[in-house]
Amino acid sequence: MELLEPIGSAISPAAGALPGVHPPGVGLRSQDTFHENERHLMEVYEIDPLQDPRWPGLVECHPRASVFHGRSWLEALRVAYGYVPVVFSTCPPHVPLTNGLVFSQVKSWLTGRRLVSLPFSDHCEPMVETSATLDHLLLHVKRSVEDATWKYVEIRPVAWVPGGQTGIGKSTTYYLHRLDLRKSAQELFRGFHKDCVQRKIRRAERESLEYEDGNSEVLLKKFYRLVVTTRRRQHLPPQPISWFRALIASFGKDLKIRVASKSGTPVASILTLIHKKVVTYKYGCSDAEFHKLGGTALLFWRTIQEANDQGFEELDMGRSDMENPGLVTFKEHWGATRSVLNYWQYPNSLPGLQSPWKMKVLSKVVAIAPDVSLTAAGSLLYRHIG
Repeated sequence: MELLEPIGSAISPAAGALPGVHPPGVGLRSQDTFHENERHLMEVYEIDPLQDPRWPGLVECHPRASVFHGRSWLEALRVAYGYVPVVFSTCPPHVPLTNGLVFSQVKSWLTGRRLVSLPFSDHCEPMVETSATLDHLLLHVKRSVEDATWKYVEIRPVAWVPGGQTGIGKSTTYYLHRLDLRKSAQELFRGFHKDCVQRKIRRAERESLEYEDGNSEVLLKKFYRLVVTTRRRQHLPPQPISWFRALIASFGKDLKIRVASKSGTPVASILTLIHKKVVTYKYGCSDAEFHKLGGTALLFWRTIQEANDQGFEELDMGRSDMENPGLVTFKEHWGATRSVLNYWQYPNSLPGLQSPWKMKVLSKVVAIAPDVSLTAAGSLLYRHIG
């Protein structure tokens, strides 16, 4: 989440775990069934997931596929930022697609050419059957870095761990929070922190906050005004509004903006996406002046109630910086379960825009820039930092 803030038959979830979800903090390294010589014989094919008719079928049936694998997310990235998607697979054309490692091709004069799986996604699990297949695909991609085609490659798996022979190392570690919705609404409510969540929900109800949801242009503009306010508070430029319009165009009814208002003034908003049985909380924003009214708590509670009523099984609350204890605590007050989320990169070095001194300079500029300049900066910068 941006807060404005392999699967084979040999792998089975632990008792009580969510379907297709590995126990938190445990990386997958399956028992490889390929001998070393067989590994070298596997061909790697490149496919276009926006055109290949096999890709939607794999995303639909694979237990570890998420909203970020689907064509809607990939198409929004292409439209808003010009990122061209590519999938690497060991499956030849004209046979069923059983594995795939999806990337966006980011070509930037500012931050270099790179393969990212996937930009602006919280996570993106390789859809493979074995660790041997994953490592083979990663070694293929790694060669394109060594040939200077790409500056670096990055993957964001939830559970898979690259083999040591790939040379891919951990670059960043986050927390990932997910809330199990397979309970009654009453049970879920009782699991919320009494002071930090339950009391705020009741406060929002007493305040008679107005609630709206949908994906209209009117709601988008209310949401975006709060995005700009929140990003300024965080000393960061806002995402371009064109990104949110691209998401709406791609996801349609599977995207929902929720807005809480007081006497007609928007005070909090969140944006969610759905994929199969999972609701993903992707963006949230608010006006700090009205935090005490409980607008954000109301929006989360409405989201959870609606998802529960419609049979969804999980609320993906996204990633959190480990150095942001406030955000981590906020999610855990809702009863969400924490796991460790590692990003992996080759070569293992930070992208240029994320160096501490550059972020400090950016923070100072944001603090004094007018809204029009802030939104212009976001439009200019975001396509370079995916």
